[in-house]
Formats: sequence, structure tokens, C-alpha cells
Amino acid sequence: MRDILSVMTAEVEELPPGYPTAWEADVALRDGSVAHVRPIKPSDIPLIEDFHSKQSDESIYFRFFAPLKRLSPRDLHRFTHIDYHDRVALVAVVRGGIVGIGRYDRVSPTSAEVAFNISDHFQGRGIGSVMLEHLAAIAQEEGITKFVAEVLPQNRKMLSVFSEAGYVVSRRFEDGVVSVSFDIADTEKSVAVRTAREHRAEAKSMATILTPTSIAVIGASTDPSSMGQHVLRNLIDFGYTGTVAAVNAKATEILGVPSYPTIVDVPEDVELAIIVVPAANVRSVVEQCADKGVRSLLIISSGFAESGPEGAALQGEIVRFAHSSGMRVVGPNSFGVVNLDPELQLNASIAPRLPDGGGLGLFAQSGALGVAILDSAARRGLGISVFASAGNRADVSGNDFMHYWIDDENTRAVGLYLESMGNPRKFTRIARQLAAQKPVIVATSGFTAHGLPPGHQVRESTMGQGVLRSLFRQAGVIRTENTHQLFDIAQLVCGQPLPAGPRVAIVANSDALAALTAQAVTAWDLTITHGPVALGNDATPEGFRSALDAAAADPEVDSVIAVFITPLAAVDEEIAEALRDVAHAHGKPVLGSLMGMRRDAEDLRYTGSDGTPRAVPIYSMPEDAVRALAMVTRYANWRSQEHGELVAPVGTSKRTAQEFIDAVLAEAPQGRRLSNDEAATLLGAYGITVWPTVPVHSADEAVQTAAEIGYPVVLKTTAARLRHQRSVTSIRIDLGSETEVRSAYESVSEQLLPGEEGSIVMQRMANPGVACVVQSTEDPLFGPVVSFSIAGPPTELLDDIGHRVPPLTTKDVSELIDSVKAAPLLSGYRGAEPVHRPALEDLIARVSVLGEDHPEIASLVLNPVQTHPGGAEVLGAEIRLAPGQQRQDSARRSLS
Repeated sequence: MRDILSVMTAEVEELPPGYPTAWEADVALRDGSVAHVRPIKPSDIPLIEDFHSKQSDESIYFRFFAPLKRLSPRDLHRFTHIDYHDRVALVAVVRGGIVGIGRYDRVSPTSAEVAFNISDHFQGRGIGSVMLEHLAAIAQEEGITKFVAEVLPQNRKMLSVFSEAGYVVSRRFEDGVVSVSFDIADTEKSVAVRTAREHRAEAKSMATILTPTSIAVIGASTDPSSMGQHVLRNLIDFGYTGTVAAVNAKATEILGVPSYPTIVDVPEDVELAIIVVPAANVRSVVEQCADKGVRSLLIISSGFAESGPEGAALQGEIVRFAHSSGMRVVGPNSFGVVNLDPELQLNASIAPRLPDGGGLGLFAQSGALGVAILDSAARRGLGISVFASAGNRADVSGNDFMHYWIDDENTRAVGLYLESMGNPRKFTRIARQLAAQKPVIVATSGFTAHGLPPGHQVRESTMGQGVLRSLFRQAGVIRTENTHQLFDIAQLVCGQPLPAGPRVAIVANSDALAALTAQAVTAWDLTITHGPVALGNDATPEGFRSALDAAAADPEVDSVIAVFITPLAAVDEEIAEALRDVAHAHGKPVLGSLMGMRRDAEDLRYTGSDGTPRAVPIYSMPEDAVRALAMVTRYANWRSQEHGELVAPVGTSKRTAQEFIDAVLAEAPQGRRLSNDEAATLLGAYGITVWPTVPVHSADEAVQTAAEIGYPVVLKTTAARLRHQRSVTSIRIDLGSETEVRSAYESVSEQLLPGEEGSIVMQRMANPGVACVVQSTEDPLFGPVVSFSIAGPPTELLDDIGHRVPPLTTKDVSELIDSVKAAPLLSGYRGAEPVHRPALEDLIARVSVLGEDHPEIASLVLNPVQTHPGGAEVLGAEIRLAPGQQRQDSARRSLS
């Protein structure tokens, strides 16, 4: 086989001028395999000739409307020599060969003709749909808004690619050809189609990792203490139901399993190869796996990115080669994967012990945490469905496992321990889909450069932990500070139904414990509607059962917390049975804190009315139970609500804004701050009006300007030193006469130092109301982040700022405003009239779309935004442009 790594290296040297590397992407296809999508280049001529020679006569006719047995040199040159602007072409590559071609040619300033040619051997894998998505995203970046195409009516597959993409397609039949045209701007339907296709493909790509029918352990050893034999032994001892092969050049059998010199020599097909060989040998092993046609790789070997730059380079080469060969990669440096489905019984890990099977899906990144997490689950009696460790997560990450868990019927809740996050925007999108069906619990202490584990290469955020907290909240994720809290919550969501509301009953056999529990309930913003009932420490199990039953039967109660302490072990079983029976009878969440008591998990298990296995969760202290209940109640409330529609403000022009941005960056390639007029122009493209400010250079000029714009007016300085110093008179408001204007000018001008940068400006006086700040910041990790706060001390001193990551829904915008502690000022605080909330929400929506559309907007600050009962006015705007970063999650589907 030709060394594809060598081909890839050669390709880098042959890149033509202007080749857009940002358009390259690895994508999961409909069958779960992987293809590499990249722009076409002149050196592709031999590959295109080979591709064309393998196409059927029908496919050739459908593409060219003629029986072209061979492509002429002129055609080959025209197809491969493009300008990547008016003429764009992409190829899909698998194992070094082209399997699909998609292209467009601009036919007018805003429209282009699009065409596709998919390999006969790769039909039905979704390559055409992927090509259309990528070409549409590129075309929009190049100012194209519409695609047109001519298709033979017999070519139903191509017609379906257009009609099923979610666009509004118009057709016209003339002269034996179907002419189609459609706008390529994202619609709610096209985004939904793209999201669904991505989910199905990436979930399918996980099937050969989590549900493989055949496995080969490469590096299995005859040495009982070796890692390779340990992995093989776990597979066998746990009862894996698929076929297993060992790969060891010096043995014909290991632990009763046939062994072969290389993976290529294994007679059966292999879906998952587990690689446990020295790092230096992994590259050649992966090449052999490609020759064999292996679908996925689980690399337990270490010595890659976690070991330094050379290891990181080797890791990158291996992943690129695996993807070019159609394979996914878990690891390197992975702890392994586990699937406790009784029909599979997969333990492809190095775990010393495993919990029982159950409904909790678990994900960790590093191996050490994997051991701790599995041990914690086992000690608590929590059953798991799937466990996975991504190691260095060079390819497969928590995002991929979440895709799988969305459809996995054996998983009822998901727990993730995240040490880093490579693509937060994609995480948010997938987590929101998953959390709408199943609780998603994340333990993380935050992502900082010094806290990243070795081998995890990510961009570092410049915006702090507030954005991370908001991102989780926006996605419906339950965030915890540690694994202890994660499992506290997992016990509740796996063992009990979700709370219907925040109303809580407390039953205890101690006044002190009842009071302690009540304080915790109140502190967590839950409501006590029954009790607290304190039975006394001489309460019998029968009395406790009766009190529990009365609490759970109360229609004003959504959840019950039971706290019991006893020195008599003889009643332990009876107390557990009472908790179990009451939970079973009433179908409401029941939580217990049984102190000083023996706890047998079996005594607490039962089957819910829907057939779901249940168990009453028991906590060491009441505070743990209350915290878990509060966080799950918040999640249940989020899940029960409508989340709104994606904001789509009218009167915006992405193209106008992009042309303006391109012109500025052409003049200042490194970027710069916009002038007031320039900022107003850019914002105007998205329907945002900025009140003008007029520079004044003397008292006489100030008086004249005031007469022109109309009294009352505001006079202020733009000097950075003075703008936020409240002890200095840098702004004078509500000036209603010539005398007041002259006096104000003299007062403000006295504050400026000789030669100080800044000027004095005048503006019409806005209506009284609440001044706010709306911002959009392009963050290296999160992409665009929209922020909102109340202007003044809440922003400057208290850091009372809310954040959300676009794209935003109408619900996101509303919750962003309400997320700041000073939000009551907007609702009529102390008798004031409420501000015009719809106007403020519309402004935030426009800023979010502007930031989402244009990564070149490094920073946008609207300050102040004057909100009042009649509307919201933007009185000041500061915008800084910079060359746009390649975002982690764009409209072009990608595994990264």
C-alpha cells in the first residue's frame, strides 16, 4: 500500500497560492466511517482521472450530460485550477483516493451554479449532503446567497440532496432538464436537518467503538503482568459476546484466544482494534489496521502529546492517517471503554473493578480519574451503562459519546468529568440535545492553562469562569464542583423520578436534624410546604413510615427528604423498607439521610410504575441530599420549559457588514478600533442605531451645536482617564440653556490635561431610565460571547455581568437579562415604571447575530444603552476589528 502519510506530507508541499486550509475538515459519514474534505488543487489531476475511470456510464452521463469516457487535459486543468473565490471545488478523500467532488462557479455577484459527482462505491453514505453543507457555508462567506443547478430528471439522488437539505427549493423543467434554485442562508429547517445528520453520523461512528462485533488486541502478551494481557483478560473474563483475536508475532494462542503475527493476518473482519504497543510502533500498526479495513482504534499506549512536542506531532500524524483511512480514534493514552449491555458485556479497559450494570453513562478523560470514578460508582451501588476514557482525546471526545447517549436506551443519565474542553460551542449544541431527554451532570473545576492535563491541547479563554458557568446553564447541564457531588446527583436522577417543582417535605426523628435540613432547603431556594416533621428520637419504624406516607401523599409536596438517626441496628432494614415503599407508592422523589445506620442497597431498590429500575438515594448528611435535590429541581424546571426559537431579527444585512469589515481590514490587516462614525455604519447594517455625538472645541461651538440638535443636551469627555471616574465631573447632563452649556463646557474642559488624548462631545439628552451595557466578545475558546449588565457599579465594581454563547434563542436572551443580580432595576424597582423589555431583547438579539456572523468583531461594547418605558437607545459604541479566527464549530460539519 502506498504510504498515505508520505502522500499527505507531499500534499503540504504542493499547496497552490491562496489554498484555504481552513476549509479542510474530517467528517463522519452516514455509515459511521470518516472522510477528509478539502479544497481541490492542481496535483489532484491523477486522482481525478482515477476517480472518473471507476465511475459507471450512468454516473458520468448524470454529471456531464454526455458519455465522456475520459476527461480531456483541458477539462482536468479547468477542474483543478480554481481561484477559491468565484470558482470553488471540494473533494472528499478516503484512503488517499477521491470519493466525491463538489463545486460551484459564480454566475452572478450573488449566485453560483453547483454540481456534485459522488463515487458509485460510496453512494448512500451522505457525501453529497456533506459537500452541499460545506459549499453553502463557503459560498456565504464569499458573498453568495443562492445556488442554482441543472439536473437530469432521472438523477433522483441528486435532486433529493437538494430537496432534503432543508432549503426552500424551486424547480423548473425545460428542455429535458430540471433547473433548481434555492437560497443558501440558514433556515430553522436547514439547521435542524444539518444537526440531525451530524448526530446520526457521529453517533453511528461510535457504534464500532462501543458496540463492536469483533475485536483484536494488538500487543496482547504472554506475560501476565503486561498491559496487553490485562486488556485481553478483561475482555475474556467479563464475557464479551463478540469475536476476539490477539495479535502477537511470537505466539499462536494467548489465554485461549488465537493469536496472529499482524492484524492483516486475522482471518475475520475486525471492527475495533485495541492497540497496546510502544508509541514508536503505533504508526506502523495503524497503517496495518487501515490495510485490514478496521473501523475504529482504541489506543491505550502512552507516549504521545502528554510526553512533549515530538509525541504531539506523532499523535497528529496518526489521527490524520486514521481519518484519511476512514477510522475513528479513542486515545491515545486511554483507559479504555466499557459497555455493560447484557447482550455485549464489553470490558475493553484496564479497570481493576467495575460497577454493576445500570443506567448511568460515565465519561472521563485521564486514566487515573477513570479508576476513581468507577470505584466511586461501585461503592455507591450505582450501576453504569457505558464508561469511556478519551485519554488525550486526539479525536473522539465527550461530544462524541454524548451523541451516542442521546439514542442509547440503556442510559438514563450521563456524568462527565471534564478536565478540558476542545470545542465548547459544539459541546453546548450536543449537550442541549441530550439534556432535553436525559440529565447531564458535569464535574469540573474550570479550564485554565495551568490546570490542563498533559496532552490536552486547547485554546485558552480570556473571559474567565463566568462564561463557562453560563454555557453549562444555557445547555441545561447540571454543573458540580467535584465527583462527590456528581455522584450525589447521579444517585437521585438514576434512582428517582424528576421533581415536579420546588415544594419539599421534611420528615426527621430529631429536632436538630429537622432544623438543619430546613435551613439547607431554604438556603437552596426550595420551599418547605410540609413540616418539618420532627418525630423525636424514640420514633418507631411504623411511626416513621406513617409520617413519610402522609408527607408524600400531600398534594402540595413535590419531593420528600427523610432524615433518621438511630443507635439500634435492628430497625435499619425496616426504615429502608419504609423509604422504598413510600417512594414506590407515590411516584415522587424520596431522598434519605440515614446516619449511624447500616445501609443495604438491595433494601432500597424497586421497580417504578413505568418499569424503570429505581432506588432511594441515601446521603451521609442532610446537606448533601438538599444540594442534590436543589440542583435536580433546577434541571427539571429547565427541561419542562419551552426554550424559544432562534433569534432572527429583521432588517439585517450580513453582506453589507462583511463588505465594510473587509474594507477596514484591507487597510489595516492587523485590525484596529473603529471611529464613532464607522461603528455606527457597521451597527446600522444590523438595524442598530447609535445616537450621534458631536465634537465641540469651544464654549461658543458647544452653544451652537446645542441649538442645532435641540435642548436638553449632554456634554461629556471621551478621555479614557476620566470616563469612569465618578469623583470627577466628566459628564454633565440635562443642560437646558446656553448658560448651562457654557458653564458645563468650562467645567469639563478643566478636567483635561494638556495634550491628553480625548475630546469633549455633545449628545442629545436621552429619556431617563436604566443605563445598561451590551457586549459581544470573540473569545479564542468559546467564540462569540454576548454579555449584559447594568451600567455603573454593578458592572465596574461587582462584576455583575451575564453571558451567553450564540446562537441564542428568544429564551436565552430573556434569561441573559434576568441573570444579573441588578435585573430588578429594569422591572419597576421602588415604584419606577418598567423599561421597554422587548426593545432591549431585540437589541441583544441583533448584537448576538452580528457577533455570530462576523468573527472579525474582536470586541463590541454598547455603553450606555439607555432603557426606559418607551424603548432602548444606544448612546455609545466601541468596536475593535481583528483578523477573524477559525472557530471551532462553524456551519461546516466537522469531527473537531
